[in-house]
Amino acid sequence: MNTVANNPFQIWVDADACPAPIKEILYRTARRLHVELTLVANQSMQVPSSGLIRLITVPEGADVADDKIVEMLTPGDVVITGDIPLAARVVEKSAIAIGVRGELFDDNSVHDRLASRDLMEQFRSAGVDTRGPSPLTQKDIQTFANLLDRTLTRCLKKR
Repeated sequence: MNTVANNPFQIWVDADACPAPIKEILYRTARRLHVELTLVANQSMQVPSSGLIRLITVPEGADVADDKIVEMLTPGDVVITGDIPLAARVVEKSAIAIGVRGELFDDNSVHDRLASRDLMEQFRSAGVDTRGPSPLTQKDIQTFANLLDRTLTRCLKKR
């Protein structure tokens, strides 16, 4: 499946909620490192014309894009997502999950984040205003870019 430049991994993107600046970093990175980049979304979107970059459009519905990513990824692949339940499923499949703000999810951190998410959901159900996430900052974008670079460098050394 991962035929581009004999890379042992590819990058998957939970694209519907992925911020545009993060997608731009991913497009440049795919071209620079010759790594296949697959965006999965339930809506059509513009992606650069490249043999390395593709878009898979899935039907609308809860977790349809997440299910497609989990179905297609292989151990060692890298998944970009802001969705904590998806990150947990990715980690369970021995793949690497990176949040759009530059969080690296592993067994411990993803379960901590799931617990926090569930707690906040309980607060919201009880009518507590928990506010949403803060807007993506330039620092978040830089943190993401740095973590992506370090992670992909490690993945490429495994060749």
